[in-house]
Parts: sequence; structure tokens; C-alpha cells
Amino acid sequence: MTAEAMSRKFNIDTVANAEATPGQDLPWAALGLTESEYRRIGEILGRRPTGAELAMYSVMWSEHCSYKSSKVHLRQFGDKVTDAMKEHLLVGIGENAGVVDIGDGWAVTFKVESHNHPSFVEPYQGAATGVGGIVRDIISMGARPVAVMDPLRFGAIDHPDTARLVHGIVAGIGGYGNSLGLPNIGGEVVFDAVYQGNPLVNALAVGVLRHEDIRLANASGTGNRVVLFGARTGGDGIGGASVLASESFDSSKPSKRPAVQVGDPFAEKVLIECCLELFKASVVEGIQDLGAAGISCATSELASNGDGGMHVELTNVLLRDPSLTPGEILMSESQERMMAVVTPENVTAFEAIMDRWAVEYSWLGEVTDTGRLIIEWDGETIVDVDPRTVAHDGPVYERPYHRPSWLDRVQADAFDAEQPTDLRAAVLELMASPNMCSKDWVTDQFDRYVQGNTALAMPDDAGVVRVDEETGLGVAISTDANGRYSYLDPYEGARLALAEAYRNVATSGAEPLAVSDCLNFGSPEDPEVMWQFAETVRGLADACQELGVPVTGGNVSLYNQTGGVAVHPTPVVGVLGVFDDVARRTPSGWREDGQAIYLLGTTKDELDGSEWANLHGHLGGRPPALDLAAEKTLAAILVNCSRDGMIDAAHDLSEGGLAAVLSEMALRFGVGARIGLDELCERDRIDAFTALFSESQGRAVVAVPRSEEVRYNDMCTARNYPTLRIGVVDTENEALDLQGYFNLPLDQLREAHQGTLPRHFG
Repeated sequence: MTAEAMSRKFNIDTVANAEATPGQDLPWAALGLTESEYRRIGEILGRRPTGAELAMYSVMWSEHCSYKSSKVHLRQFGDKVTDAMKEHLLVGIGENAGVVDIGDGWAVTFKVESHNHPSFVEPYQGAATGVGGIVRDIISMGARPVAVMDPLRFGAIDHPDTARLVHGIVAGIGGYGNSLGLPNIGGEVVFDAVYQGNPLVNALAVGVLRHEDIRLANASGTGNRVVLFGARTGGDGIGGASVLASESFDSSKPSKRPAVQVGDPFAEKVLIECCLELFKASVVEGIQDLGAAGISCATSELASNGDGGMHVELTNVLLRDPSLTPGEILMSESQERMMAVVTPENVTAFEAIMDRWAVEYSWLGEVTDTGRLIIEWDGETIVDVDPRTVAHDGPVYERPYHRPSWLDRVQADAFDAEQPTDLRAAVLELMASPNMCSKDWVTDQFDRYVQGNTALAMPDDAGVVRVDEETGLGVAISTDANGRYSYLDPYEGARLALAEAYRNVATSGAEPLAVSDCLNFGSPEDPEVMWQFAETVRGLADACQELGVPVTGGNVSLYNQTGGVAVHPTPVVGVLGVFDDVARRTPSGWREDGQAIYLLGTTKDELDGSEWANLHGHLGGRPPALDLAAEKTLAAILVNCSRDGMIDAAHDLSEGGLAAVLSEMALRFGVGARIGLDELCERDRIDAFTALFSESQGRAVVAVPRSEEVRYNDMCTARNYPTLRIGVVDTENEALDLQGYFNLPLDQLREAHQGTLPRHFG
């Protein structure tokens, strides 16, 4: 033993030392624990914790890992699930990701998570490792990852710091995802000053697997071996969960850059293939990815989910940095690592697969029947805990909350600005605005078609991936949120986010099946923020129950605020739908001359919280009214029309209203149209401005072949759903011609739509 190693051994805080030195001070506050939490740890253990135990509890009891402020509300997702909603659910909340049955023995696993704080501190690595982390969640379920998505929110487009974040985050997402060979099929890019100090970087991944390939994270079977494999453990990401992601930013505190993980996508690509071979050979009994909280999470969760205990020798961990202390090793969030449980008879087969893929591994210990998680350092016990107290039985807070005192005033301040006299100029202004402009500058940096199974991707309403080449079975996914709506009414805002994602999936032709969510909020210690969160969860749970789609899992990201300024409540909702055959998917743009253009739904004077109001500096009033029964009917019409060949294009109406949809449908394939608004205005008792810019819900525009108009109208009539023929596709006139109002050449519209992001970001 070297002098350095001997010195480290004799300075290790063992359990015996903890028992002998009850009064020794430990840095519990620096690790993100409160004084009451530190006292509770002592009560659980019957002594003071060791340094290593303190490290484990600090990361596993963090807001990011334990959901201690949110779980009392999140229980509604389980409480409000009906038996009918469970029909397709194979794995629900509580595992690394939910799993949904899509038929023919195939299953899909998907999940969305946040990497907000790391991405603000170190944009490239924060965003890149957000992709890597969510992909490993998918791998750990036994699935092959097939696609990713990235809902993003930045500050004001012209703020000096926005360019730093946009360039770094977009490059990180593209650099990692492209290197993995995963298509990026959708997401969002939103600019709003409220996100200036707290950009939101959410990442979704989807994977496919056969039913029999599902893997769960548990350590069962006394005598089974525990192995850590993948990249070596380094000093990056230490305290990421407890210190970086579980408190607000404060300029008075030291740099948090060391808490940001560093990713290697090529190592992860090898890890994916290695894991898939392990699954195929059936040589692992349980598996867990190492993301937030690292080894602390993997060991405690595997042991807690199992039927016994676990014994680990921490000195066996392969290190990139030999100076790391045991506590740092347990807290490190170094990327591209997995932990597995292997039976003794499969050890040789496991090692052969590791060697074939040149993946490093270290046998750390074994599953026991003690019910304890014992971790040793060079033969000395440094952790002796009940794993459930670390992983599952942490503190639960019922934070006080109340309705904000300012909300009545805000809701009473309805949008009542003077209408523009030049509708043509107004449409150009809208389509060039930061939130409605083309996002090609971002999405062109992502590979959308690698693997050859992408059937639709942005700018279409949903991303669509083929699962089975023989049958064409596939899935559609959309993520949506509107922070302005949620600011005005968090209950309705959550329901509106779900409705839009649900509608987008149906617009592509897929039947909506399941939900994953990423709930982004400010500090839970602020009673008004906590009320926003509670109302959001209530609204989302109620809406899921009404639409019949279960929440399969997700993420809560709190403390998204700086200097007391919280982000708008931003519940990002991802909806997954299924296709019998992706060949029948519906794109978002029309192409065929003479096809009839129909508007489904009713338009009302609903401009509060709209993009048009946002463009003119107003945020007040109430968000658009929502009728979920109507949304279900609309979705059924869209899915059946797509399946039966009645429509060739479809686009839902949401942000930007009809003006945005007509513009995007025309620009999708560069084909013009003639549109008439008079009959719509007369039917719905609105003016042309409201017809174009209202954000009323439950609406979609479809292009119907002339041969299918009778069938299409019969379907809408049978379901008593309003529809109106508002125009015709015109391939000879490369313009959006709103008859009686303006004629807008597509070249001018495209120039306005596509020029905004390159102008700001180069």
C-alpha cells in the first residue's frame, strides 16, 4: 500500500468511528440538508452518520431525487387511474421509465426529464448529459433507444446571455444525440424573458422492446453478484442532485460548474449495444443506470427494490481520479455507467460480453439477506443503512401553499388592444416572431432520419417512428406546454398542455395512449409557487382521467428561479400514440391541387395569453376554454380520417391560431391556397382578426381530397362535430390568398418565417 493510500485509509470515517465520536461536526448544510433532516438521519441510524452515509442521504434525500415536496401531490396520478386506463400499461410510475403495450408483442418505453440547472451553468455538457441520462433510463428498461426529443425554453431572444445558452445547449443536444445515432424527432423552442436566469432543458427518449425483454431495477437473490460497468468514476457531477438541482441560483454562492457532468456519447453508444447483448443473453437479473446521485442511487434503489440487502466493497470502483474520497465516489454523477445484478453461474458469460465490447467493469459485491446496505472501504465499514431509508422513505413535506394575491388582478386584465388594420402585415409579424418563427436553425443541427425509421419529424405536429418494419407498427410522440396559460391559471394550463399534445398525436393519425411529464417550477418554499404546482398536478391528473390516458412516469424540476424570480409554471406534457401502420401517418402540409381545406371546431374571441398578446407585451386574462369531451371527439375524427384515407394533411390549432396554421401548412411543401373567412366569421360571430389570431382549442385544419368530401362530412356530422370548408389548395398560385383581405406570396412569408433565428444567432 502506498503512503497516500495508507493515509487515506486511516482518515476514512468508519461506522465504528461514528459510534465513538458522536459529537463530530459534519458539513450537512453544505450538502444541501436541513438541520431537521440531519437530526432525522441520526435518529434512523441511532448514531451520527459517517461521511459516506451523509453523502448518500444528502443526494438521495434531495428534492431532485426524493420528490419530498411534490410526492404528496403526485400521488394523484396513481389515485385517479382507472382500470380502463391500465389496459395498455405494462410498467407504471416508480421504475426508470414507463412501458406501454402497443400490440403484436411490442412495447414502447418513454420518459421526459429535466437538466435545467446544469445547462445554465455549463450549456454544452448540461444539455448533452441530459440526453445521455434519459437514454440510459430507456436502456435500463431493456429497450433499444430509437429517438429523442427536446423541449427547450430560453430567455429573451435579444438578451446578451441568450446566445451563449442557445449555442451551447443546441450544440450539446446535437453533439450527443447525433453521435449516438438517435434521430431527434421533435420538441419545442420558446423564448420568454421569464426564463432568462433559468432556461428549461427537458429531454425525452423513447425505446422499443418485446414484452419478454422488460427489465426492472431490483437486486434479488442472495449470493448474486453486483457489478459496475461502463465509464470510470470521476470528479464530475459531484453533488449535482443535492447541491445543483435542488436549490435556486444565488450570485453569492460559489460556482457550481464542478457539479455538472461531462459526457462521452461514443462510450454511451458502446454501452447501449453492450446492454442489449446482455439482455438478449439473459445474463442480468436486475439493472440500474447511474444518473442523479450515482452509486448512492444505484445501490440503495436496487437493494430497496429487492428482497434482501447488499454488500459492496467501494475500493473496487474503477476511478478516473484516484484522489476521490468515498463520499465523493458515492455522490459522483459521472456519465455512461450502469450497475447490474448477475447470478454466479452467469458471471463468465457477463465478462465475455464485457470483453467483446471492451467495456470496463468491476465486481463490487453481492446481494445478501441482511436487509442492510453495507458498504466497505478497504475492509472497513463506512455505510451500514436500511436501503429503504435512503431510497424510498425519505422526508415528505406538505409545504404550505395559497393562491397568489396578485392572480385576481392579472385574470381581470383581459387583452383589449386595438386590432391591426393591415392583416397581411400582422401575419408576417406573427410568423417572424421568436416563438412562431421557423426553428430550422435549431433542428437542422439534429439528425432526424438516422436509423431509417423516422416517418415524421419537426416541423410536423408529432414525431413518428416505425417500430416494426414488417407490419409498419409505430408510435407518435408530441411534447407541449404553454407557460403563459399556466401563469394565468395553472389548473387549466396543465389541462391545455395535455390537450395540445393529445391533439398533436391524433393529428398525425395515431391513437393517444399514454403520458410522461416534466413539471418545471420555482421554489417549493414559496407558498404561491407551491400552489401553482398543486393546481397543475390536480389539473393534469383530472385531465388524464377524463381523456383516459395514464401518466407512466416523469420528472419534477423545482427551484427554477433566480433572485426570487420564478419561471412561469411550465408543465411539459409528452403524449405517446400508436399506429397500426405508419404508412398512414398524416403530414402537416397540403400538396395536391384542388383539395378542400376544412376547419374543425369553433372559434371564439380567445386572445388572453395568446402569441399575439405576447407580441404586444400583454399577459393577463384567462386562457382559452377547454372541453376535453370535444377533444376526444376531434381526436377520434382525425385518427379515423387518417386511417381511412379521408385526409392528406392535418394541423392542430394552438399557439398563433389559424394564421399560424395556414402559414405553416402552406410553407411545409411550398404550396399555396385560397382561403375565405366570411362564412367562418358569420357562423362563429367573430371578425377576421379574431378568426386568424384566436387560440380557441379543439380545432384542426385538414386537407380533404375531393373524392372524400362526402365521407369526411358524414363522419363529422355523425359525431356532431362542427366543420366548415374554408378554402382550396392552389398549386398554381404560390401564395396564401385570403380572399377579400390580402394575398401573401410564399417567398415573402418564408423569408419572414425563416430569418429570425439566423439573424440573432448567425
